Amino acid sequence: MIKRFLSLSYLLVLLLTVTLPLHSQNVVNYVQPMAGTGIANTPAALKHGEGFALFANTIPAVTTPFAMTQWTPQTQLTENKCVPPYYYKDHYFSGFRGSHWLSGSCTQDYGSVTIMPISGKLKTANTEYPTPFSHQDETSSPYRYSIDLKNYKMQATVTSTPRSAIMVFTARQADSVYLLITPNSDYDKGSIKIDASKGEISGYNPVHRIYQGWGKEAGFNGYFVIVVEKSIGNSGTFSGDKVFSSNSISNQKNSGAYLGFKLQAGQSIRVKVGTSFSSIEGARKNLQAEIPGWDFEAIAAQSKATWEKSLSQISLRTASEKDKKIFYTSFYHAMQQPRLYNDVDGTYPKFASQHQLGKLEKGNYYDDFSLWDIYRAQIPLFEILQPSVVDNMANSLILKGQQGGWLSIFPCWNSYTSEMIGDHCNSVIASAYLKGISTFNINEAYRLMRQNAFDIPDSKADYVEGKGRRALDSYLKYHYIPVEDSVPDAFHQKEQVSRTLEYAYDDYALAMVAKKIGQTTDYGQLLKRSAYYQNIFDQSVGMVRGRHADGSWVNPYLPDSKAYYITEGSPRQYTFYVPQDVPGLARLMGGREKLEMELDSLFEKNEYWHGNEPGHQIPFMYNFTGSPWKTQRQVRNILSREYGDGPGGLSGNDDAGQMSAWYMFAAMGLYPVNPVSGEYLLCSPLFDQTTIKLFNGKNFEITTHKTSKTAQYIHQVKLNGKIISKNYITYAAVVEGGKLEIYLQDKPDKLWGTKPLMQPSGMANNTH
Repeated sequence: MIKRFLSLSYLLVLLLTVTLPLHSQNVVNYVQPMAGTGIANTPAALKHGEGFALFANTIPAVTTPFAMTQWTPQTQLTENKCVPPYYYKDHYFSGFRGSHWLSGSCTQDYGSVTIMPISGKLKTANTEYPTPFSHQDETSSPYRYSIDLKNYKMQATVTSTPRSAIMVFTARQADSVYLLITPNSDYDKGSIKIDASKGEISGYNPVHRIYQGWGKEAGFNGYFVIVVEKSIGNSGTFSGDKVFSSNSISNQKNSGAYLGFKLQAGQSIRVKVGTSFSSIEGARKNLQAEIPGWDFEAIAAQSKATWEKSLSQISLRTASEKDKKIFYTSFYHAMQQPRLYNDVDGTYPKFASQHQLGKLEKGNYYDDFSLWDIYRAQIPLFEILQPSVVDNMANSLILKGQQGGWLSIFPCWNSYTSEMIGDHCNSVIASAYLKGISTFNINEAYRLMRQNAFDIPDSKADYVEGKGRRALDSYLKYHYIPVEDSVPDAFHQKEQVSRTLEYAYDDYALAMVAKKIGQTTDYGQLLKRSAYYQNIFDQSVGMVRGRHADGSWVNPYLPDSKAYYITEGSPRQYTFYVPQDVPGLARLMGGREKLEMELDSLFEKNEYWHGNEPGHQIPFMYNFTGSPWKTQRQVRNILSREYGDGPGGLSGNDDAGQMSAWYMFAAMGLYPVNPVSGEYLLCSPLFDQTTIKLFNGKNFEITTHKTSKTAQYIHQVKLNGKIISKNYITYAAVVEGGKLEIYLQDKPDKLWGTKPLMQPSGMANNTH
């Protein structure tokens, strides 16, 4: 059976490979997994970032797109908040970790397990067994990672499938070899058991919450089943440096199991690992389904083919190899999360429950939604590329609302968190529905979205747990959130102005759904609330500002300093967060010319911070002024200055792929300033040609015609051969397929796209 399976595996890999166009094969080689693992060295990061914000916090993950588990070299032993398992600056390797780190975040790893090979004498203390390494010892790709452990005279390699992995540890000299297996609990919890007769090790690492409910068990575990091909010589368990002969250990500090072997030079140990969030049996079934055999190279080839197929959905024509590296690395980072949570048979842990399991009839269940970040560009990217995946994700959000009682603000580790601000489930669900890519029951989805927007939990305990919008009572009473409401039941307390701005956008998203399904009364109320951004705009200073309950403004006012009523930024930076109504913001400022002047001021003062998401739409907002050419100039500057192909080449936390998705959109020449609207603002593409292979079998091609190699300013745009005057295109036009031709010249064209009729109208066409 094994030989038959291997021959079928090779046939599958061959078929996957030969069906790819020749020009798109091996694009996976452009991916640089180490990008973002080092200290950021971009201008904006150096000016505005500090502490954790100086790191992109990505990891060199061996994985498949949106997989359950990422497999990474481990240089950090903890699952603590803001500490990824791997830093480029570190010098000691301590194993391969099956990680659930939220890529590019400042959150936590959870439910992880690590396997560390050592040789010579048994060492179990985590102060002793980590071994020094240099980056010359590593080979990293999305589908395979290898490291030469010189002190242990061993080579270690890993490849993976969506829920499982296979590893090979090869000795370069005859010696005793041990595998240390550790459930990585910072709470001294978890369990591991050895069945030497079967060559199987199983266990779990309980998941704990952070933010709301910090420190509580999340009600499920990270389960693992490890199978070793070679007969185990001796085995036992440990807690720190204390070694036991018992075959199991539970709830001990720094605990784990060890397996001993005798290897001759050139001999290898092959190890397979299955993971699950449901049960040990689920992990076992996942492993059996995904890696039934022992052929490492077949699985690595299969994983490579999976990445080739996904990455080749966008093909590029450009002479710049560096730009290809940055683009395809961004694409890889954009496919890390949300995370697959169900087993191969559809079993998954129910949301916000205590060890209750559900089972899907179809599709997949996802979690780890960094919603404050990814609703902006990462989710919109896959609305174009893989709408069925976005539909599964939206269905997952709705399922969480049904099981927990409320839509979650920032659902991670399958729990309520109320991390960050806003209520961006609305944006994701509304966008999927309005673009026609949803299969969910819209009435049930609307019920849950409306509840978040209009209701407050009856139980204080539910609210503290993270259910419902923070400070909604103040928002509804004052039509903004006054600074007297300190928002105590949240990790991000206060931040009243930013909350008001983001709730206004989320109300707009829900208003568009209400309009489409005929909820006219709700539509009128929500559209009115979409303009609440006006209530924290102080016309005397021309920017947003903290406001008291009596209507007076907060003093002193320092527009370029971080303020307690602003989320991770300054009042000047957050003034531009009105994605639903940029023309309305311009009128509030005093006209389009004033908006342009304020944008100029932000960039001239070097106050634009690309490393944080609230400003990601800002460079494209010149498309709402009389100078769209300035969008073209600023976006090109950001692409060249804030992204690189080295370990420090990402300008701050990548935040589950949002920073990377921004690069992809901008480099292709378009960006969804208002994700719900289905409008993409145009800028000058970085590439000579970009071809997007759409889900419906069609292609959308973006071609540039340049007057010179350095031309970057748009003077004409054609869609399917016809000149278009608008400085944006729509989702419907993209997914219909066709050809977008953008003509570039060296000098700004100060007429192209400048008239209001050529630009998105914001909320102007919505009436109540």
